[in-house]
Amino acid sequence: MFAYIVRRLIYAIPILVGVNLLTFTLFFVVNSPDDMAASQLGDKYVTPEAIENWKQKNGYDKPLFLNPDAAGVAQITDTIFFDKSVRLFAFDFGRSESGRDITTDVATRMWPSLAVALPTFLVGIGVNICVALMVVMFRGTRLDRGAVFVFVALMSISYLFYIIGGQFLVAKTWRLVPISGFHTEGQVWKFLILPVLVGVVAGIGAGARWYRTLFLEEANQDYVRTARAKGCSELSILFRHILPNALIPILTGVVVLIPSLFMGSLLIESFFGIPGLGSYMLDAINSQDFAIVRSMVFIGSILYIIGLLLTDISYTWADPRVRLS
Repeated sequence: MFAYIVRRLIYAIPILVGVNLLTFTLFFVVNSPDDMAASQLGDKYVTPEAIENWKQKNGYDKPLFLNPDAAGVAQITDTIFFDKSVRLFAFDFGRSESGRDITTDVATRMWPSLAVALPTFLVGIGVNICVALMVVMFRGTRLDRGAVFVFVALMSISYLFYIIGGQFLVAKTWRLVPISGFHTEGQVWKFLILPVLVGVVAGIGAGARWYRTLFLEEANQDYVRTARAKGCSELSILFRHILPNALIPILTGVVVLIPSLFMGSLLIESFFGIPGLGSYMLDAINSQDFAIVRSMVFIGSILYIIGLLLTDISYTWADPRVRLS
């Protein structure tokens, strides 16, 4: 197991290098530093002198990959690529275009994202699995067909409808919880109920339908028919046979999502005023803060690789017959 984890971590290095190179190409080759300066300054204030001053202030006046005017190692280190991309591997994200420390912002905003995403993730999994098991218990009946229709209908509704509808009905009409905001002092849970509820309800359609498909595939296996022939009850078959044997495909879709919890949700955090990483990323895109966007892309790629590794490791827990090599 240890050797497998080490080998996978080594394999991750060229992936991160490729992501880093692709991101750098998109930001500094396709979109040159002059274009970045012009977008930050605005059309009204774009002059050759203003562009040069902006580039010098933000460290974009250096060569991209190689600095022939420098001596020794500085030919590589005194470049935009080293300052803006290579240092990301040391988790040195630098400062945003507004001068804020990106590492501090990420460490601060990570917790509000987790406060919303973690309960949504856990409650959503529990609700989806329970609903799917109930539907499978009545498979082939009108309840099953009606549930599938409802799942497809829920999947067809825009995520924005759940957000706006939840804010209007629960917060504005019933006045049960605040419509938006996030205060770390006092009763934080009041600001989390509605975002978590919206996230769970919005995910029931796709989640329950997917779990239903997995459970139905297991329900048609020979071992299930054998257990039923021996007189096992339907509840016993569902929870002692079908559910454990469906864990591997479930873990494939669940564990890989765990690292993404740190990144937050763009829509949820934006509409509910939660100062998490999702709204941080969206604000950076709107303000064209390229330093933040590059850092968040790099962090996202690392978390995705960690999620894939956790998925492989979880297979051995779900099925002891699986051996990682």
